[in-house]
Amino acid sequence: MNRNQRTISQPCSCTGVGLHTGLESTITFKPAEENFGIRFVRMDIEGCPEIRADIDHVADISRGTTIESNGVRVHTVEHALAAVTGLRIDNILIELTSKEPPVMDGSAKEFVEALLAAKIKEQSVPREVLEIDRAIAYSDPERGVDIHVLPSDRFRVTFMVDYKFPSLGTQYTAIYNMDEKFATQIAPARTFCFLSEIEKLKEQGLIKGGNLDNAVVIIDKELDPDEINRLRLLFGIKDEIIMGANGILNGKKLRFKNEPVRHKALDLIGDLALLGIPIKGHVIAARSGHAANVELVKKIKREYEKKILQKKYQKKTSSDYILDINGLLKLLPHRYPFVLIDRILEMTPGEKLTAIKNVTYNEPFFQGHFPGQPVMPGVLILEGMAQAGAFLVLNSVDNPLDKNMFFTAIERSKFRVPVIPGDQLRLELSLLKFRLQAVRLHGESICG
Repeated sequence: MNRNQRTISQPCSCTGVGLHTGLESTITFKPAEENFGIRFVRMDIEGCPEIRADIDHVADISRGTTIESNGVRVHTVEHALAAVTGLRIDNILIELTSKEPPVMDGSAKEFVEALLAAKIKEQSVPREVLEIDRAIAYSDPERGVDIHVLPSDRFRVTFMVDYKFPSLGTQYTAIYNMDEKFATQIAPARTFCFLSEIEKLKEQGLIKGGNLDNAVVIIDKELDPDEINRLRLLFGIKDEIIMGANGILNGKKLRFKNEPVRHKALDLIGDLALLGIPIKGHVIAARSGHAANVELVKKIKREYEKKILQKKYQKKTSSDYILDINGLLKLLPHRYPFVLIDRILEMTPGEKLTAIKNVTYNEPFFQGHFPGQPVMPGVLILEGMAQAGAFLVLNSVDNPLDKNMFFTAIERSKFRVPVIPGDQLRLELSLLKFRLQAVRLHGESICG
């Protein structure tokens, strides 16, 4: 069923501490216009830099998913992303007063409640969905991890974990209708860790904000009194620590019998949001974590790069090219008579691109450039290559519509044949270097 994009009607906020940083943090969700996507803003940094929630910005996946842009990071984004995409919200600005969203109770429940209270609003632009039409898989045999995405009539998730501890054992969950199940059956599932991991995580500088109120600690080893006291000091716990009969520290009750695997599904939904477009497909995961989730998203993006780009910039799709002139005009700032490319045939984002320019007798420059024997000016061939190069670069940066590119130098240009009406130029561009505000491109324009 075709649906429109959605945002929220008004801002909403949650305040707490970051799970790993331990810093007090307020997260504020704000409405955003159509085609805005999901972006985080660091309000605690001068200039309030934005970071788009995108797989190309993933910087770390140790015990959470961290994104980064221009040296600015946001840690542990998966619960906020899961809350947003699980509610089918497409466009939203997420402001943070620190470098990590608050962990709240260890789930996405409070984020979901805040977003629902802010009221979800339908927008006027259709929602683009990536339809999975062939199986894609990622496996890590050493860790026993398998994750697949298969064709399906809607977005579905099936997740299985198997642990050697009686309190967990083999667990399974399936979500076949996100609209009906996510808010009540997946979002409330809390993060969990094993007792044997806690000291190591603390030594690594992680879980500084972790406590028994925002995580389920599963007992996987016996503790003597000295270790229990050390644990109390480590977390500043004043009350007695109990080895629960249910296999969970302090005997904390689970919200669901299979709460741990439901939380793994929650993390997966959040990580899938980094694709930047919702999928229609069935994701089946066994023992998957952030590393495998991110690798699957990378594989989907590589396999469907052309489709994702077409859905982003134009309605009409073709197997013969990526973008036509209508799609190009959505990103290029130029207009008649200075649009010097007609189509993008192929592109590997951040690496190379092939475009074409059809040279017709109706080009305005032929009226004055050797009108008796029309020849396309060489500088305009260079300009055509520059426009193709600009598209290659701008498609790889945040907020491309807010940026322009200008020449700073042209090196070793050679013109071998005159280009005349009726010719077609094939423009091949490669990105050699991208540093700070400068890019270096190599281009060739082939005629005939």
